[in-house]
Amino acid sequence: MTDPIAAYEAAMRLALAEARGAGEAGDVPVGAVVLDASGAVIGRGRNDRERTADPTGHAEIVAMREAASALGAWRLSGCTLVVTLEPCTMCAGAAVQARLDRIVYGAVDPKAGAVGSLWDVVRDRRLNHRPEVVAEVLADECGAVLTEFFTRRRVG
Repeated sequence: MTDPIAAYEAAMRLALAEARGAGEAGDVPVGAVVLDASGAVIGRGRNDRERTADPTGHAEIVAMREAASALGAWRLSGCTLVVTLEPCTMCAGAAVQARLDRIVYGAVDPKAGAVGSLWDVVRDRRLNHRPEVVAEVLADECGAVLTEFFTRRRVG
């Protein structure tokens, strides 16, 4: 049986590249990719709230929008969202609404995480869709990108 964490490391490295781009642009460094059923990247996203002045400009939302556009459909059935930080309530809810098969995340977010730490939106039995969750893929590396960003902001 394949290790589920190892299976998503390459995709998480792509999401990390997006996160670094967000940080360089002055936004919180969170990145995401959406994989289709074959594992091909069909959506990429990074936080862009500062640039766009859009409160929904989270990496996950940006990546899901791009994936939906690529597929020509809002249903992302068969797809996997790979994101460097545990999704918040908005992004977890959007993942459920998009009918994603799976959410893979890196760093745990104990302050706002909604995929198991603070809340568990995606596994709420009252909802009609519950994606599989693979947690803490390259968690240390994902967390380090965030820690470095906020350390630089406090010093600067």
